Amino acid sequence: MTADVCVVIPTRSRRALLSATLATVLAQRGVELAVVVVDDASTDDTATWVRNLTDPRVALRQHAEVRGDAAGRNTGIAAADASWVAFCDDDDLWAPSKLALQIDAAVATGREWVYGAAVGVDGNLKPFSGGPPVSPERLVLSLERYNAVPAGASNVVVSAAALAEVGPFDETLHQVMDWDMWLRLARRGLPACVPEPLVAYRHHVGNVAVADLELMISEPDLLARRYNIPVDRVAMLRRAAWTCLRAGQRSRALRYYARAVRAGDLLSVARAGVALLSPSVGRNDLFRLLERRSRLRHWPDSSLAWLQEVA
Repeated sequence: MTADVCVVIPTRSRRALLSATLATVLAQRGVELAVVVVDDASTDDTATWVRNLTDPRVALRQHAEVRGDAAGRNTGIAAADASWVAFCDDDDLWAPSKLALQIDAAVATGREWVYGAAVGVDGNLKPFSGGPPVSPERLVLSLERYNAVPAGASNVVVSAAALAEVGPFDETLHQVMDWDMWLRLARRGLPACVPEPLVAYRHHVGNVAVADLELMISEPDLLARRYNIPVDRVAMLRRAAWTCLRAGQRSRALRYYARAVRAGDLLSVARAGVALLSPSVGRNDLFRLLERRSRLRHWPDSSLAWLQEVA
C-alpha cells in the first residue's frame, strides 16, 4: 500500500536514542507510513541495527562520509514516495496521534505544512517546559526574528508538492537549515496548527554542541540578508550563552551574555548572574530554572499520557 506520509530520520552514531525515537514513529495511528532512516556515516552499529529490523516500513540509506543533517534530510526526501513528508530527529519522541492529527489539520485548512505543540523533557523524559503553540499567523511573523517552530524539524509535516517547489534543505548551513526551510515555506502560505503536545524534545548531553557557537550568530545574519528580515540577534546571543551553560562553560556563557547586554538586552545582566552563581550549571538540574516559566499547566494530564507510556 502506498504510504500517506514518509518520515525522514537522519542519524549518526546514536543507536540507543534512535531505537526509542523509531519506536514512537512506528507506533503512529491512523496513517499509512514509510520511514527512511539516513545513516550519516555512523561509527557504531546503527546501520546494521536498522538493516536487521523486520518492519517492512523502514528503509535505510547511508552516507559514506559525514554530510550533516541537512544532507540527511535531502537524501530522505529523495527516497520518499508519499503525499506528505515528516521529519524527526533521532533523539525526539512523538505522540501516537501526531501524524494523523497534523495531516487532518492540513487537509481541513487546505495548507501545505503543519506544526503542533512540543514539550521539553529531561533524560528521564520528565517534561519541564512547553505550552500551547502560537497561531500560524504569529508563527510566520515570528520566523522573521527567530526559529519559532517548537522542537524544530521533529515537529513539521510538509506536502511533497510544496517541498518540490521550495527546493531542498540548504546543505551549506549548519545551525539554521530548518529555519531557512520554514521561511521558504512561509512565503508560500500559512501553516496549519494542532494545539496539542505532539513532540517531546529530549535535552541531553549529546545535543549540546559548543564547537560552532559563532554559527548561531553568523548564520542568522546570513538569513537576515537573504530574506531581508529583522533577525533578533540578541536572542541568538542568549541561545549561545544557554548552550554554554548546559555544557558547564560558565565563563564562555558570561561572554555571550555580555555581548547581549552591549546589544541592549539589560535582562542578560540577571542571566549572567545565574551563569556565575547557580550550582546547577552543567547539570540536568539547570532545566529546573525554566520551570517557573513553563506553561505545561495549561494542558490536562491526559494530553501528556502518551509521554508517560513512552517513559
